[in-house]
Amino acid sequence: MIDFTFTSPTKIVFGHGAEAKVGTLLKDYGFQHVLLVYGSSSIKLSGLYDKVIAYLDNAKIRHDEISGVRANPSKALVIEGVGLAKHKGADCILAVGGGSVIDTAKAIGVGVYYDGDPFDFNLHKVVPKKSLPVGVILTIASAGSELSNSCVISDDTLQVKQGFNSDLVRPLFAIEDPELTYSVPAYQTACGIADIMMHSLERYFAESDEMQLCDEWALDLIKNTMIAGQKALKDPHDYEARAALMLDSSLSHNGLTGLGKPFQFVVHPLEHALSGYRPSITHGAGVALLYPAWASYVYKREPHKFAHLAKALFKIKGTDEEQVAIMGIDSMRKFFASIGMPTTFEEVGLSKKDLPNLVRLASGNGTRVIGCYPQSLEAKDIEAIYASLVR
Repeated sequence: MIDFTFTSPTKIVFGHGAEAKVGTLLKDYGFQHVLLVYGSSSIKLSGLYDKVIAYLDNAKIRHDEISGVRANPSKALVIEGVGLAKHKGADCILAVGGGSVIDTAKAIGVGVYYDGDPFDFNLHKVVPKKSLPVGVILTIASAGSELSNSCVISDDTLQVKQGFNSDLVRPLFAIEDPELTYSVPAYQTACGIADIMMHSLERYFAESDEMQLCDEWALDLIKNTMIAGQKALKDPHDYEARAALMLDSSLSHNGLTGLGKPFQFVVHPLEHALSGYRPSITHGAGVALLYPAWASYVYKREPHKFAHLAKALFKIKGTDEEQVAIMGIDSMRKFFASIGMPTTFEEVGLSKKDLPNLVRLASGNGTRVIGCYPQSLEAKDIEAIYASLVR
């Protein structure tokens, strides 16, 4: 176990109609002027936008807004938001949406106190020193950004999608009403399920066999997400299923399941190359596509870890660890396929001709190695994993 400092300061306000508390909550914190950040038309069509504006007005909270956040959020909108927040004098940012909206809000928050390109944080050229506080009204269970210290943004010019981590960007509060997720389409719900699972899967596979407690937490979160996810896809208005997914989303990416382990995501950076190269690829679909390919490539290095997962999640029996591991990987591939996730590059609009560009982006032109457990991935390894998904 490595030494660690753990903080998860975000206040969770959870339950039926919880969004009605946003005005009072902001007022209690002493905020007077918020920048509202959201996506496009969905929160207006659902009526949530009008409600939020009314809650802010009733609390006498001034507000400006920036909209148009897309999946795989762009640096360009972050720059626009930074300028607006500075010009209007916002003292807080309120993100109404999912991971892309929240990450945009986080990037704006640190960008306000930096005179350079806010993407410098994502390129790890500089470290954030200060941030405007961020509050969240969550509308989709997926990225876990509502409790995490991560912020992932895309630079379309560079075709680079990259994140940075700082406890400065952990949201001050997260309002979570499962009913707000009833209208999330089945495909987006499934992408969210995959993303939630991957946050715990990657921490489970981080180097350390000494943190059995965290490993079991991770596996329980994954199992609960799989069960609740299937129920939510069958009945989108199943409150308990939606509630479980929402809480799993938050707990899977706040760092709890990675205590005492190095932070070594592997599948995520493999996916960032895909959606950085082609922003139309939904992140959850990308990680669901890549996990079985990565696992099939590396499992022989640590078969016991993969075998334990297979037994815990899929009740696979056997004494041959490698065989059990293979069966577990195949079972995970089949699960993702059963909820509508892609299993080949062609399903996300990629082909063999895209491999050189994807390898270049993932490996930093051959200068970057991804991960280190159970093995480091150099450019040749990355190419082999990607190539296995071409049909």
